[in-house]
Amino acid sequence: METKLFSWLGREFVEIVGEARAGASVESATAQLFQRCADALSPLGLSLDNTVRIRVFGRDRQARTDATLARSKILSGHRRAASSSFIAQDWFDSTAAAGLELLALRPSSSSPARRPVDFNPPRNYLCCLEYDSLLFFSGFTSEAAALAQQVGEVLATLDGALARAKTDWSKIVKLSLFLQRGANLASVQQALARAHRLQPPEIEFTFVDGFAGEKYLVEIEATALS
Repeated sequence: METKLFSWLGREFVEIVGEARAGASVESATAQLFQRCADALSPLGLSLDNTVRIRVFGRDRQARTDATLARSKILSGHRRAASSSFIAQDWFDSTAAAGLELLALRPSSSSPARRPVDFNPPRNYLCCLEYDSLLFFSGFTSEAAALAQQVGEVLATLDGALARAKTDWSKIVKLSLFLQRGANLASVQQALARAHRLQPPEIEFTFVDGFAGEKYLVEIEATALS
């Protein structure tokens, strides 16, 4: 497991990347991995309560499903955070079936507002988390037939989420796009350009083997100022 501390947006973040250990069910092993994350945060004066974004990785579809179930049980209530989940065999360095990328934030004040924002109607994951004047949006997807269409639909979903959070595209500081392995990156960039959505200071692209839905070709996360 790797723990990294870094400064961004005038705040201190902690990123923990780890793979679940073998020898137990995926759900149990993922729960144990969350505990290891909590143990790594504790000496830094933080806890799972400070989680702002969690990405779940599974070696296959069932592992992704089981690991996501563990996530929903552990990051519940006030701990709910922006989330996404992927199938990505190349993400693993070991024979583990599941892994996590957890991002925690050290707030800039002693009693920051933490407000999980649900979809309407609610889904099994958050629309976004508002914490310490920052917004962390979950990964959004589409079932449109073509990749470019999915990008367009996801951007429209993000438009609505930004409006729900009372902010706009000018406040977005980072877009993270996860693409089906083999997807045409140029067509994605063209779709962003057509929608005039290439202005965020940071845009990153990562290739994965699959998503929660079999029809998904792209998943887009956003981070913004509130």
